Amino acid sequence: MHRNFHYLNQFGSLSEETFQKVIEITEFKRLKSGTQLVELGEVPTKIYFLVSGVIRCYITTESGKEYNKSFYLPESFVGSLTALLTNKPSLYVFEVLVDCKIYEIDYTKIMALCNEDKDLNNLYARVLEMVYIKYERRLVELMSLDATDRYLTLRKQISNVDDLIPQYQIASYLGITAVQLSRIRKKIDSN
Repeated sequence: MHRNFHYLNQFGSLSEETFQKVIEITEFKRLKSGTQLVELGEVPTKIYFLVSGVIRCYITTESGKEYNKSFYLPESFVGSLTALLTNKPSLYVFEVLVDCKIYEIDYTKIMALCNEDKDLNNLYARVLEMVYIKYERRLVELMSLDATDRYLTLRKQISNVDDLIPQYQIASYLGITAVQLSRIRKKIDSN
């Protein structure tokens, strides 16, 4: 059986028949670094399951400054959820940072399958819960940790973050400048 079948069944109970229906509306893709999955202002129609690589989600101010909201690692579901749910333009850009392998899923089709299949609907609810937990954890980090602790937390989540992601993007994610991040790294390395 497909390894993703086993992965998804960690969160719910899917029959092989239901999994096959999901596979039929899913397309496997390889994406190069710099590819935008969702562009600013686009009304998205797809969700993604990240197999390998790193994707970032960011916003851009009117002056052109970028702020990273999140980084997505393998075995993550990726998409502009609010834009999908409301069928409105995305406020975020989703960009491939490191060459990726993904599964692309048509959102309308997966929701139609959820309406037909209770187990798939339960899985969808469980995935939404996981997304919310991740979002809430990120908010707690931003509110309660200083910049050094946020950086150390990120290094625990992505062990080779400094090799994968440019310093200015890490700094943006942490809510600090690249200069501040450089100082934090220097201080950590000297200890």
